[in-house]
Amino acid sequence: MKLFFIALFITAELFASLDSITSFDADFVQSITDEKNKTISYTGHIIATKPQNARWSYFKPVKKEVYINDYDVTIVEPEIEQVIIRRIESNFDFFKMIANAKEDSKDSYTAKYGDTLFNIKKSGNLIESISYLDEFENRVTIVFKNQKQNQSINKILFMPSYPLEFDIIRD
Repeated sequence: MKLFFIALFITAELFASLDSITSFDADFVQSITDEKNKTISYTGHIIATKPQNARWSYFKPVKKEVYINDYDVTIVEPEIEQVIIRRIESNFDFFKMIANAKEDSKDSYTAKYGDTLFNIKKSGNLIESISYLDEFENRVTIVFKNQKQNQSINKILFMPSYPLEFDIIRD
């Protein structure tokens, strides 16, 4: 469940600290390092628009689509032919949390949600990376590349798409 809040937080963070941005499009590498210093990296692409629309497309090592629309998160996992649909907590206030982010130094910020502290690095008006410890004490870092902002994005890209024969789990 925390993955959904992290994805939502990151999506919100892309916009809340950068008031002039209305859309965000970037490639990313997400690295997760465990307590034994073993790291797994995921590559993918994110597109997002204000206020709460995002699509995280994971390409490697497995394909997965994560759609965030208002109060729903839909995860499509083609390799296991499964779709998970979850409702987002109504008391999760993205923008209030972001408004409370503190600048640690030039282009470096921290924000807290629950027990998790997020470290955010920016370059100019763009977020370069976000890092945090997850609920298993893994170090997670997401680095963005090829960022584009304020481009028109077709809203259809945020509509979950999957074959009807996939198993659907509603949580």
